[in-house]
Amino acid sequence: MFHSRPVYCPPRYHVRNKFVKRVHPVIHPIVHVNRINVIDVPRHIIKPIYRTEVIHHRRRCRWC
Repeated sequence: MFHSRPVYCPPRYHVRNKFVKRVHPVIHPIVHVNRINVIDVPRHIIKPIYRTEVIHHRRRCRWC
């Protein structure tokens, strides 16, 4: 009795893909700027000056 040798075919692949979610952090930095803009505004200040003046009135003589 003759036995035949088995024939091996190349394998066939049946792939079942499954996807699983994984968290991947992506950081977006935000810079909050509180800006104070200083502008010059004129403020007029009046400084009163008081002085006393003495004036001598001399009578004039008509014949001088």
